[in-house]
Amino acid sequence: MTPGPPGPTPAPTPGPAPDERPGPTVRIGSVTGSAFAVGDHNTVTQHQHAGPADETQAEVLRAVRELRADLARFVTTDTTEVLDAELVSVADEIETAGAAEPGRLGRLQRALDAAGALTGTLASGVAVAEALSALLGG
Repeated sequence: MTPGPPGPTPAPTPGPAPDERPGPTVRIGSVTGSAFAVGDHNTVTQHQHAGPADETQAEVLRAVRELRADLARFVTTDTTEVLDAELVSVADEIETAGAAEPGRLGRLQRALDAAGALTGTLASGVAVAEALSALLGG
């Protein structure tokens, strides 16, 4: 028996091309206090900071940030470098531990006193001095 003429070829089933395959769908509404990554070979690093423990520490942090911004506008000297380093240390400690330790605040007070001629003329310098006074009692 010989086969007859070939019959009609069935039409190919429509579908996505291999590079157009639909992937999983992800919908994210709102995310707070979390870190995530989407896709291959991603790395997520999340740093959580405690933040100021109370309003007094928050005020010191605000004043320290303002004074650092003001100091950046001046010519750098040995005195301002030491002061800036102490400002950074206090800010870091408040941001990570919630409060700056009295010893660190004392070092900042001494650096502020040493730079008194400059910082006494800045509102931000006066604000740091007042905030330190409130925390150190003097």
